[in-house]
Amino acid sequence: QVQLVESGGGLVQPGGSLRLSCAASGSISSIDDMGWYRQAPGKPRELVAVITSGGSTNYAVSVKGRFTISRDNAKNTVYLQMNSLKPEDTAVYYCNADVWPMGHPTMYDYWGQGTRVTVSS
Repeated sequence: QVQLVESGGGLVQPGGSLRLSCAASGSISSIDDMGWYRQAPGKPRELVAVITSGGSTNYAVSVKGRFTISRDNAKNTVYLQMNSLKPEDTAVYYCNADVWPMGHPTMYDYWGQGTRVTVSS
């Protein structure tokens, strides 16, 4: 059983910063890509940023230059540093990971439960 647990969401004023964390736990052999997605009210879920096991990153155009994704492979944890936040960044942020469970020959796609980020004055 593998779980992803996010933390770090909350209420922040425009221009402020937040750091999200997502820790994967359970019987894990290895993790390939880890990423962050978000879903605003009435909108589909969208990719925010993704990072490979080797550290290559990719960002949505809307967050490039403001958000930074990083990971600690030893801790099976991915982070999202969000700076210069805007009201349009308000959403529920979800962690995603491509996990190879221990003893399984197949990679599985796991999601966290989501953490809410609200950017408002």
